[in-house]
This record gives sequence, structure tokens and C-alpha cells, in this order.
Amino acid sequence: MSLVNLLRKTCNKTLFTTPSHSQSLFIFHKLRNLYKLDISETETHDPQAALALAEKRAAAIYKTKVTKFLTNGSSSGIIASVLSCVGAGDKVLIWRNAHPCHANAVKLAGAEAVFYDLETDKDWGVPSRTSPEMIEIFLKSGNIKAVIVTSPTYEGFVSDVASIKKICDKYKCYLIVDEAHGALYPFSDKLPQSAVNIADFTVQSLHKTAGGLNPTALLHCNCSLDVQKALSLISTTSPSYPLLASIEANINYLNSLKGRKTLSSLIENINDMKLKCSKAEFGGDDITKILVKIKGLSGEDLSRVLYEKYRIEDEKTNEISTMLLCGLGTSKAKLARLEKALMSIVKNY
Repeated sequence: MSLVNLLRKTCNKTLFTTPSHSQSLFIFHKLRNLYKLDISETETHDPQAALALAEKRAAAIYKTKVTKFLTNGSSSGIIASVLSCVGAGDKVLIWRNAHPCHANAVKLAGAEAVFYDLETDKDWGVPSRTSPEMIEIFLKSGNIKAVIVTSPTYEGFVSDVASIKKICDKYKCYLIVDEAHGALYPFSDKLPQSAVNIADFTVQSLHKTAGGLNPTALLHCNCSLDVQKALSLISTTSPSYPLLASIEANINYLNSLKGRKTLSSLIENINDMKLKCSKAEFGGDDITKILVKIKGLSGEDLSRVLYEKYRIEDEKTNEISTMLLCGLGTSKAKLARLEKALMSIVKNY
């Protein structure tokens, strides 16, 4: 039985169990349906068995050895990956300006962080890709047990993960890829190649681009290490089964004809918008990250004009460019509003 069907079946029973709202006290009434599906483990219904089956099906979809559902964001996946493959005193190579969970994971493992820096792309004012050659320089010089690479970057720059993995194998160290912003990659050949079938560990955030609820995410493992043991060290024994069920449904949707059609339409709509806004400049490797700049305006100025005049809020900006994040929920109408705004700004500025 799937997690989704298990929750539907359970909500019709009279339960004298936790959680104490008993699926009937809707303190925040707008989340009424969430309360009705919020259950815990009992002898009469075993959501853990359904979860194990859902994760097994997910691994088959992604063609990984193990895929684990995460309800504490990609951060928990990064931490579990590090705890799985390094120990006290080991060295872990991480990007100096990476998400804080990278350094936190190294601290929790009692390991030592070795930092590398990324060059700033002068054309866009954002961090560039991780160079395989630079990674090898570090691996040559020290006894490093694991490497964490952020790909794609926040703004959509994708590293050559396959080449980095070959270098890591050469020096017998594990590769962990923070692919939090690349959860759509396995489901379209028009997007960059995913790391899920390359790296030892790959972490993806479903909530960032793939339409998932905050803070749902995935941890993919392709090595023989026990990631469940590491996850048990940092995870609650009272997980949110509505969130876990939403992960199962999210993956099934992404893998369905309907989901792939939605993704294909998104990519097509963004391409159409970019073609019509030909006087604006667009960059990056990931089309779902609209990295844009307009001649005569700084990134901060473009961000301000978009917000103050057109009520369009971007995801991130810098001195040179602005990035607007798209995902499965980005409609054609929403992109049309952005298109109209950008064309007007080009004309007026």
C-alpha cells in the first residue's frame, strides 16, 4: 500500500493514539486536511512499511542504490552523507561560501574542513562552476576523505560532475553533490545532467523547483554505506507522514506523463519568453533559473524596478545580474507578466 492510500484509509478510523489532535481538532483551520492525515506509528497501521516501499520504488525510478525521503530539507541529507562516509579527524573538501550545512556536517562528524574558493563569473557577478582540475590539486596535496560540490549553483551554473567523480575515484574519496536546486534534472533531457547516477551521494530539494512542500527533499546514495544509520542520528522518531506522502506523490508526478508534460511546457514557455525579450541578456546552464541583465542597469536597479513598478520579486540579485527562480508551478501567465515587464524596462532604460 502506498503512503498516500494508507493516510486516506487511516483518516476514517477512530484513533486513541498520538498525535493528540486526533485528526479532529483543527487549531489552524486552513490546514484542516493536513490535520486529518497526520498520524503516527501503531500496531494496526504501519506507515514505516509503506515508507520503506515508497523509497524502494523511488530508487527504481531514479536508478539509484538507495533513495531516502527527507522532511528536514537538503541540509539533513548533506549532514547524513558526511556522517556516513567520514569520521573524526578525516578531511572534507568544501566550498568556502557553500550552504552552512556543509561546514556544520563536517563539525558534527568531528572532521576537518578544507576550503576551496570559486572564481566569480565576471559577466554575471555570481560564483562560477567547480573546476575538476582545482579539485585534483587539493586531492593531490592532502589525505581528503570526501568532497562536497554544489551543482547547480544558486544561479544555475552546473559543474562537470562526471569528471570530478573520476578524480575522486582516483584518490579514493567520496563525492557528495549538493543538487538541491536540480531536482527536475532527472526528468528532462533539456536540462543539465543530474548527479544522481554519478556521485556517491546526491541531495535534491523537491520544494525548490519540483513543486514540493517545504522542506521536502531527497537523498540518493550509490555506494554501500548505510545512510539510514546516519539519518537516524539526526532525524526525529515522529516524522510527518503527510509530508512523506507528499514526497511519494511528488516523485510519482514528476515521473508521470502529465508531470513530464508540465516540465516540458515550462521549459518551452521560458524559451519563448527569452526569445521575445531578445534585447535582454540571459545566462547560466539551467533554464529554470532566469539569470538576466539589461544594459544600462545594475542588477540591484533591475531588481528594484521589477519590484516597485511591476510587483515582480526576484529570488536573488547582485551588482551585475538578477535571478528569477522558476519551477513546476511557474505558469505561462506568470512568465508573460515577466516578459512584458522586461520588454518595457529594455525600452525605457
